[in-house]
Amino acid sequence: MSSNYSGNSGLLAYNVGMKINYQRGIYSKSILYIILAAFAAGFGLWAADNWMNKPQIRSATVMQTVRLFPTVRQLPDFTLQSADTKPINKAALDKHWTIVFLGFTHCPDICPTTLGDLSKAQKLWETLPAETRPRVLFVSIDPERDTPKAIAEYAAFFHKDTLTATAQEPALTDFVQSLALVYAKMPLKNGDYTMDHSATIVVLNPQGNEVGIIRPPFMPQKIAADLIALSNQ
Repeated sequence: MSSNYSGNSGLLAYNVGMKINYQRGIYSKSILYIILAAFAAGFGLWAADNWMNKPQIRSATVMQTVRLFPTVRQLPDFTLQSADTKPINKAALDKHWTIVFLGFTHCPDICPTTLGDLSKAQKLWETLPAETRPRVLFVSIDPERDTPKAIAEYAAFFHKDTLTATAQEPALTDFVQSLALVYAKMPLKNGDYTMDHSATIVVLNPQGNEVGIIRPPFMPQKIAADLIALSNQ
């Protein structure tokens, strides 16, 4: 087992374990126990290889809701599709702190609630300079039904500045797994389907790498305060 595989599996298991109440049907408890056992076995090797050899994250302010990792998690290059045909990649996120949330436009509960909470945070940092203002990136994990235009229109209902994107497979899975998040297509009895997905928000630094997470319940004022503090460092 390589150290990279251990790291990805460990963080994936950690996310599933902490967010199991926010996901329906992705994993049974027995599978979750297996994943957590693999996490325990591989985490030490990954930590030794990664945490001791990568830049430490330092924040000048104590975070209220953002949980910063001990070190930066370098993300592989990615390219997502946006409504204006401009790709969303690391270069597009340059100079901005970005929080990433997974969802889909047919989501009945978690997605609209979270986007509503994030819109309140966005309003609190609107006075920051546009060139360094934090950003929210909403990524649809349902490209079968969600076109880039539909995602943009959906997110704009909550806040006009929200970035939106999706991707076709396997690029979408690669991106989501690089964040140590999960999603799955779940069939319904009527022949339709829904999407189960992680409820965790991921925090990216101005270089487009993962530095922390925000867990539910989401508190807009605390999210705004933390992102403003990070942007002002």
